[in-house]
Amino acid sequence: MNAGGGTRRSRYAGLAYVAPALLFVAVFVLFPLGRLIHLSLTNASLLGGSRFVGIANYTKAFNDPVFWQALRFTIRYTIYITPILMGLGFVFALLTAAAHPLAKAARSAIFLPVVIGLGTSSLLWFWLLDEQVGLINRVLMDLGLIAHPLVWWVDADMGLWGVIISVTWKVVGFGTIIFVAAIQSIDPEIIDAAKIDGADYWQRVGRVLLPLATRSILLTTLVSAVGSMLAFDQFYIMTAGGPRSLTFTSVYWMYQNSFIYFKLGYGAALALILVVIIFVGATAQIVLTRKRSRQ
Repeated sequence: MNAGGGTRRSRYAGLAYVAPALLFVAVFVLFPLGRLIHLSLTNASLLGGSRFVGIANYTKAFNDPVFWQALRFTIRYTIYITPILMGLGFVFALLTAAAHPLAKAARSAIFLPVVIGLGTSSLLWFWLLDEQVGLINRVLMDLGLIAHPLVWWVDADMGLWGVIISVTWKVVGFGTIIFVAAIQSIDPEIIDAAKIDGADYWQRVGRVLLPLATRSILLTTLVSAVGSMLAFDQFYIMTAGGPRSLTFTSVYWMYQNSFIYFKLGYGAALALILVVIIFVGATAQIVLTRKRSRQ
């Protein structure tokens, strides 16, 4: 009896410990998600009024050329920026992982932009890249690399790379710190054993550091990819979706429909479609990473 009572009390104690987290998830995740699903099945408007329309919003989304253009652009942006963030983050981590004071100072400098708001950094880079008063164009012209100022925001490709530059400056420090933590957690004896076996620096990086940092790579890749798929602030501030709506991201198009065209129901349907796409992509990435780590 006592053993059973003790087990029951332990179970109740465990439920008490997780209850705040379960309550948080229910209130801030499950309830809003359920509300979003319900909203997506209506023609709710920001001006008022709502009527159940079933899957009409989803049918409209799959036949919406602007949505598919925005989704393709978002995926393109994600494919471009994720490897850049991963590569630079890992290189910076290799350069600053040592316990030397100079390396610590460099890590702090690289991480500093992370604490700046995305809207603030986007506005900063918007003016840095401005063709008339921007510092970047002036420096490039003084170095003789360009003859005329580059007009970043009237061309979709130039605008995309302008945003990529600004976001890389802002975010790369996050991955750097994660990679530094992964490198510093590796037992120095493993590195010493690789040196004794004759492995040079790049062999140690490729065959020791990278495999042992797989979990950190997965974490930073997921955070970067999901954040890129949800990109909005930087494009809203720097390109305003132009030119000719060619830099609309998926979230930007949701914003347009929900708060400019007042179509809350349609915007909710677009949001759920993007949630499903991100969930499928993240799940596939996790499964593939686990398979590779087991091989």
